[in-house]
Amino acid sequence: MIEPTPEQQLFMQDDVSTRLHHLASHLSQIQSLWTQNSSKDLMLPLVKESRYFIEWTVPDMVKADDIDRACELVDLVRLLTSWLFDWDNIWSNTQQKQAAAVTTLDWLRRVLEIADTEPEPLSA
Repeated sequence: MIEPTPEQQLFMQDDVSTRLHHLASHLSQIQSLWTQNSSKDLMLPLVKESRYFIEWTVPDMVKADDIDRACELVDLVRLLTSWLFDWDNIWSNTQQKQAAAVTTLDWLRRVLEIADTEPEPLSA
């Protein structure tokens, strides 16, 4: 088993809702950077760290039987990863950047919904 980094240990001390609010904060910054046509170098660390935030949060959601919403966040990781693989193309295409900004805003709203609601109990 890999030892958690000090950053991961600190992050994991928070409850899932707080962790998701940290993720939402990153998504808000990413969305803002997309729309401001800011430096891609400012955004890359936020995208990468957002992936870690999800990676460190989803297992606790699964343990709490919040499987459906954990799966949604895995979809967000897939999106962020696809952006990293196609970063230069997205960054150089105005339409793709606008689409990424809209998608980021949609995910920001969804992450906040997940963070601010209790998971529904599984029906027997």
